[in-house]
Amino acid sequence: MKMFIADYQSLPERTGQVFKMDGEEIVLFRLSSGEVRAIENRSPHPKGGTLSEGLVSGEYLFCPVYDWKISLQDGKVQAPDEGKVKIYQIERDKDHVFIVK
Repeated sequence: MKMFIADYQSLPERTGQVFKMDGEEIVLFRLSSGEVRAIENRSPHPKGGTLSEGLVSGEYLFCPVYDWKISLQDGKVQAPDEGKVKIYQIERDKDHVFIVK
């Protein structure tokens, strides 16, 4: 099952766009490569925080509060830090972006 979440052209490049779906906050990132990635908008750091304001570099997001490097492909935090964020599968059909559940 897939759910429409955004128009591709409305997503700013390398800047997080927050959406709510089923009570969860999801942040979409349009990478400089043109790919779209979606992760939960919650830092894996024990003190929490949001990720939507993070800096995107390639396939990584840098947590805006704790500067943890997080993979936008698998959600894993790069060592020496530890943790993981939930990622969402994305499907794009021309100008429409869908979350696949």
